[in-house]
Amino acid sequence: MYMYSDKTRERSPLPGLLVILAVVLAVVWLAFGRRSGKDISEEAAAAVRDAVLRSARQCYVVEGIYPADLAYLEDNYGLQVNTRDFYVSYSAFASNLPPDVKVTPKAGQK
Repeated sequence: MYMYSDKTRERSPLPGLLVILAVVLAVVWLAFGRRSGKDISEEAAAAVRDAVLRSARQCYVVEGIYPADLAYLEDNYGLQVNTRDFYVSYSAFASNLPPDVKVTPKAGQK
């Protein structure tokens, strides 16, 4: 008995899948690669702000007042602020109210 067999060569789907995978990876990299620097900068600014507020709360617990300025926290509570990369605004309204702290990255910082 003689069986029919198709002699046409079957094409492997592998090259097409590799091209699609490369395109998807490129799109994902472009979408998230550009934002990651901004996200890291925002997280670092939030960490600096949290450190300042934590030191201010520690001062309030120990001394019963919030400090009037950032220099007091640096001198007496060991706070180290990265002023090279961030602008830090510390505004104390009253000694019994928490300070308003704003941290923004300096231009050109990621």
